[in-house]
Amino acid sequence: MFLEINEKLVKIQVLLRKKEKYQVQLNEYEREWESIQETIRQLEKTLQSEEKDVKRLEGISLASLFAALSGTKEEKLVKEKEELVIAQYRLEQATRTLKDIEESKRLIENQLSELGNIENQYENLLLEKERLVKTSQSPMAKKVLEMSEQEGILQSKMRELDEAIVAGEDVSQLLDEALLALKKAQSWGNIDIFAKGGFITDMVKHQHIDHAEEVIRKGQASIRSFQKELLDVNKTTNIEINISGMLKFADFFFDGFISDFMVQGKISNALNQTRDEYDNVSEIVMKLNLEYNETQKELEKIQKEKREIIEKL
Repeated sequence: MFLEINEKLVKIQVLLRKKEKYQVQLNEYEREWESIQETIRQLEKTLQSEEKDVKRLEGISLASLFAALSGTKEEKLVKEKEELVIAQYRLEQATRTLKDIEESKRLIENQLSELGNIENQYENLLLEKERLVKTSQSPMAKKVLEMSEQEGILQSKMRELDEAIVAGEDVSQLLDEALLALKKAQSWGNIDIFAKGGFITDMVKHQHIDHAEEVIRKGQASIRSFQKELLDVNKTTNIEINISGMLKFADFFFDGFISDFMVQGKISNALNQTRDEYDNVSEIVMKLNLEYNETQKELEKIQKEKREIIEKL
């Protein structure tokens, strides 16, 4: 009977912690969902305004005639079209982000639904535990059951750390790929500057830039997922991790690509920012691994002590 209730206690602790974790993540996704909805509304207004500006200069109007007479119409039209493209780009990115968040929300909601009302199961298990302790002739019975609960807590913690480590390694991989693409773009940019490579060199440079952008675009959901895992890990470990700037990195990256990357300095800036974020993520993953190993040692110690007590009951 002791072995059976011990197994139940360990399993229910893991499930309870998992449900709490999912609820925290869902709340954060809902907050982001509301924020990105407002961002999209503002971007749609900006896009409409930019479209009107372009049409105003392209059509026959007082402003258009004045710009034409002053010799600035073509210059203003180019500028307005650039601003229109930027507005379209930002709206597209925001819409993609919204879809990613909605997909993540659906996934977590399904996971919460599968767990059901495990709180009732836990309450029933507590009653069973209390009855078992009262009827047991051993003074160590209560001690064993308390150790089982602690075992469940540690197993949950290890699971959360492992999930955060995996998410962090995914982010590190995509950042490493982006770094490689940006380094190649920088090299081709240097050739373009010093050897006057011309059209072909410039085209190859931008291919590498586009690849770096695509990697970060695909990995934005991974960055968001890692950030959510760290939200939970921060509550259960001794690690202090600043996650406030993690999602801002992707925003910076995309904003950089609507700037003029013909300027070599901007490629270097993107490279430095990406390298800094890679180092930051690598350091976090290293800390998570250390915490995982320490937790594993603690769990093994409790399991050994509990096994020795049960064998004597």
